[in-house]
Amino acid sequence: MSMLEMRQVTKRYGHGPTEVNALRGVDLCVDPGELVAVMGPSGSGKSSLLTIAGSLEAPTSGEVFVGGADLLAMSRNETARLRRRSIGYVFQDFNLLAGLTAAENVALPLELDGTSVKVARRAAMLALGELGLDDKASRFPDQLSGGERQRVAVARAVVGDRRLLLADEPSGALDSENGEAVMRLVRAACSRGVAGVVVTHDAQLASWADRVIFLRDGRVADSTAAVPGPESLLTGGRPS
Repeated sequence: MSMLEMRQVTKRYGHGPTEVNALRGVDLCVDPGELVAVMGPSGSGKSSLLTIAGSLEAPTSGEVFVGGADLLAMSRNETARLRRRSIGYVFQDFNLLAGLTAAENVALPLELDGTSVKVARRAAMLALGELGLDDKASRFPDQLSGGERQRVAVARAVVGDRRLLLADEPSGALDSENGEAVMRLVRAACSRGVAGVVVTHDAQLASWADRVIFLRDGRVADSTAAVPGPESLLTGGRPS
């Protein structure tokens, strides 16, 4: 069974002369353990696809299933519980809580779901360590650089027992070395059975995926198997 299934999803914003068709009959299935990259020009519907897949907004029409659960048939509380337990989301603006340290931000979803503080913080420190942020764990977001905040957001998205990982330009503010560390963590999550969807403008980042879909004017214009880039193969980042 696919972890994410979108059937004929359409999304419209506005009405009349201001109406914008962000998505037009999009079909997408992502299996457990699969990483899919979504590419396309600005305004092609990439971010709308992610927010709908993550239950942050509803489609105008169509169906969306996560782990077999029909998102449109769920109550607000049920979708909030699903997001907290099963979906990791990396936002372009990071969405870190200013009053919490890096470690506390990463641990928060686990604690909200009933994990003990001690276990949640241990998991948070492991995720931060994989991204070279061990020494930043006690710092607050305004004490971190943009790239560091982005890595904290990625750590928060992959920590715990997530089944679906959605990332909007997860390496956009990072240099190549840190971008590679982020993608290594995303691929490691997929190797544990997580289904991943990454929106990107970067062909090198897309080369870490198993499959690339191209959006244009809200429609899937093409879908192809990704071709591994030389850097990812040399570093063992993407499986052969």
